[in-house]
Amino acid sequence: MPRRYLPYFAAVGLAASLAALPANATEKKYDPGATDQEIKIGNLAPYSGPASAYGIIGRVAAAFFRKVNDEGGINGRKFTFVSYDDAFSPPKAVEQARKLVESDEVLMIYQSVGTPSNAAIQKFLNARKVPQLFVASNATRWGDPDHFPWTMGWQPNFQSEGRAYAKYILQNYPNAKIAMLWQNDDGGRDEAKGLRDGLGERASMIVAESSFELSEPTIDAHIARLRNSGADIFVSWTTPKASAQAIRKLAELEWRPVVFLAGVSTSVASVLRPAGLENAKGIISNAYLKDPSDPAWSNDAATRGWNAFMDRYLPDGDKADRVTVYGYAVAHTLLEVLKRCGDNPTRDNIMRQAANLRDLDVPMLLPGIKINTSAKDYFPVEQMQLIRFDGQRWQPLGELIDGEVGSAGTN
Repeated sequence: MPRRYLPYFAAVGLAASLAALPANATEKKYDPGATDQEIKIGNLAPYSGPASAYGIIGRVAAAFFRKVNDEGGINGRKFTFVSYDDAFSPPKAVEQARKLVESDEVLMIYQSVGTPSNAAIQKFLNARKVPQLFVASNATRWGDPDHFPWTMGWQPNFQSEGRAYAKYILQNYPNAKIAMLWQNDDGGRDEAKGLRDGLGERASMIVAESSFELSEPTIDAHIARLRNSGADIFVSWTTPKASAQAIRKLAELEWRPVVFLAGVSTSVASVLRPAGLENAKGIISNAYLKDPSDPAWSNDAATRGWNAFMDRYLPDGDKADRVTVYGYAVAHTLLEVLKRCGDNPTRDNIMRQAANLRDLDVPMLLPGIKINTSAKDYFPVEQMQLIRFDGQRWQPLGELIDGEVGSAGTN
């Protein structure tokens, strides 16, 4: 087939026409997933599988983007949200992430759920320079901009949570024996490391520990073994399903240690209620978000806004499930990032804006907690408050704690 060339006079005419256009008409350039009218966002969530309780995170995101679209979008653009089920399976996550990037051509992967799934897709997304933004996991590895500049977490990291529990234990139970159950993944190892580091020279207080695989249908045998250690403190770093199982098993065995529960498993709806509210009484955990069921926030403007959002856009959602509050707060953070991108919603600018947040006040964060990031600090939320369950709701325990940033890449 003969090669065809643009006639000289046509080429000159085309160049002259382009030169006559306004600069922004020729310079405006978008990455895949963005146009003048649209921003396409990808997501992975476990709508099925062992961590299906976290599937609500994807549903909250979808509802929030519907709300923003109804209000006119952001900078003149409407959201298209593409969310796939990865069943909390790393191989499935890889398959679905490739589909989102290569077939759906999303601008970013936002709020994908879980440590194992996100770890499986992290190198792929960074190699392709696709933002893996506000990962729905507390693992410390999401705050490593030197090695993974396209990945950023959001909530307090697991190591900080472990250190916070250690500090409280040393102050209030200095002679205790600790038994620890942790999920065998990066998140579980982060939590365990944080507790040990926080105990320091007193790490020998941990007299027993057991790790479990997500594929295990029950953790009852682990609880029974830990009970035999004689420990009077039980620390549980587990998913919601396993947390509910652990609380029920403690009651069955009539083992009544002081219980510290991972902050990701504090939902009354998906954890404490299935486990039995009476069984959960006295459990200690941590929070950085307002609890809408607490009468103290009944007249709070942010809580009223969250209630209105739930009533209109997620009416079948359980308001007792605090994960909905989490999803709502993270979505507001993304909205602020995209607002700051203006008419330049490129992947590079999205990460630049996400890494340049200063004292950002996001709806539903506890008073005093602000979001701060920089090119070297990829941990947006670094404060928390310990809480104790009174049989009906979580109550604050002490003042805010500043979480220390864990050392990325040490796990």
